[in-house]
Amino acid sequence: MTEELEADTYSVDGQLMMIMPRASASLRNPDVRLPVLRSDINGYYLEMRVDADPDDPSEVAVTRRIPLDDFSQEEWEELQQQYSKLDLSTCVDVGVTKGLEKVQDRRVQRLFMALLTFLNPRQVAVVLYLYREASRQGNGRTVNFRSNDLLTDLGYKRTEKGPYQANLRSQLNRDLVALHRTELVFAQSLAKGDSIGAELTVKSVLRIKKVFIDKLPRDFDLAKSADYTHELADAYTIDLEFFEGPGSDDILLANTGIKQREFANTKRDYRTKLLVYLASRIKWNGLRNEKHLVVSKPYLFKNLDLLGSNNPRNNQIFWRTVDELQADGFIFSALELPGKGKSQSIEFQICSDKLRLHQSTKSRKSEI
Repeated sequence: MTEELEADTYSVDGQLMMIMPRASASLRNPDVRLPVLRSDINGYYLEMRVDADPDDPSEVAVTRRIPLDDFSQEEWEELQQQYSKLDLSTCVDVGVTKGLEKVQDRRVQRLFMALLTFLNPRQVAVVLYLYREASRQGNGRTVNFRSNDLLTDLGYKRTEKGPYQANLRSQLNRDLVALHRTELVFAQSLAKGDSIGAELTVKSVLRIKKVFIDKLPRDFDLAKSADYTHELADAYTIDLEFFEGPGSDDILLANTGIKQREFANTKRDYRTKLLVYLASRIKWNGLRNEKHLVVSKPYLFKNLDLLGSNNPRNNQIFWRTVDELQADGFIFSALELPGKGKSQSIEFQICSDKLRLHQSTKSRKSEI
C-alpha cells in the first residue's frame, strides 16, 4: 500500500529528480560539451551532451536535444549558417543573450536559447508547480492549469490595467514549449539474467496535449508563438512524461512556494539549484539515520554553477543559500567536514518532513 502524502506536500518523479541536475547543466559546467547540429535517417537535431563523471555514478551522461521535425533541407542549411554566428565563448563568459546577438533569425535564436538554458531554475519552478498540481488534481500524469494561475504562483505582478506583461506571458509559453519539445536521452541499467545491460531512454519533461483560448477569433499556433511572437494560451493540458504514479519511489517535497524575483537573472537562483541537487542526492544515496546526507563540496559547487576562481565569493553564495534552505525548513544544519581538494564534503541534516524519499512497496524495475 502506497504511503499517504501529507496535505502540504507533493511528490516529484524520482527518476526525473535523479537526472535533473545533469539535464540542467549550464555551458560553464566542465562536463558539458558544446551544442552541435546533427542529422541521421530520423531527421535533424540540435543537441548538447553532458558527459558522465567516472568518479561518481550519479554524475550520469545525459543528452538534451531538440528534434527539428518541421525543418526543410533549405531551413536546415540556413540553420547551419546561423550556427556559425553563435558566439559560444561570449555565452560562457558574459551570458547567453549576448552570445546570440549575431544570430538574426528569431526562430533560430530562440531554439538556441531554449537548448542552452534548458531547465533553468525558472523552468524547474514550473515543473514543480505542475507536479504539485498533479498531486492535487489526482488525474495521474495529466495536468490542467490556467496560465494566469501559474504566473501568480511564480510571484509575478499584474499591470495596473489587469493583465500580466507581454514579456512575462511570452516567457512562460517559451518555457512550456522548451520543456515540451526538448528530449532527454540517457541510459538506464537493466537486469538481464545474471548480467546488467542498459536501455536507452528518450523522454521530454512534459508534453503539451491541448491549449485553450478564452476569446475567439484568435489565431494561436503553439510552435509559432514560441519561435516568433509574444503570445500565451489561456490554459493548457499537459502530460508529465516522467510521471510513474503509485509504485514508484519519488521525492517528497514540502509546498513552500515557487516564487521568482521578477526580472532577476534566473541563473542566480541558487536556492532552487541547491534544493534540487539535494533531492537528487537523496534519491541516489538515501539518508543516513533518515536525516544525514554527506555531499562532495566540489560537486555541490559544480552543480550550483559556482565555477569561478573567486573562492571567497563562491563560499559566501553557498552558505547564504544554505541559510535560505534552513529558513524554509528543508535542512536543519550544514557542516563542512575536514578534507582537502576533491575530498572536501558537506554534511547536511535534512528535515525529512519537508524533503525525503517517498518510498513504496513496489519500486521501478530498472534504475539509471
